[in-house]
Amino acid sequence: MKKTITLKKNYEFKKVLTKGKYFSGRYLDIYVLKNHSCNNYIGIAIGVKVAKAVKRNRIKRLIRENYRLIEERLKTGYTIILLWKRKIDIKNATYENINKDIIQVFKKIGILE
Repeated sequence: MKKTITLKKNYEFKKVLTKGKYFSGRYLDIYVLKNHSCNNYIGIAIGVKVAKAVKRNRIKRLIRENYRLIEERLKTGYTIILLWKRKIDIKNATYENINKDIIQVFKKIGILE
């Protein structure tokens, strides 16, 4: 089982957001940067204006669970940031919608085996 390390510091997010490649899905914006390690790094961010804390945390849990289930099929050596789109309504944050979106974008990026 692979271990994905989470990004926590602001400078880690900024590095990927400025130097990484941008890919857009229906519900998520994804930034990917190649790193030189054998691990994947993941960061999840949802803006404060999207919803209150309880709903933001629910979306984060859904994204984290979807990522965990496809983690074994991903290539290693990437830093990935998943951003929830601000204009998308919270009611669309279902497990199935997020799952389809993540798989579609990861296939477009080429890191899903």
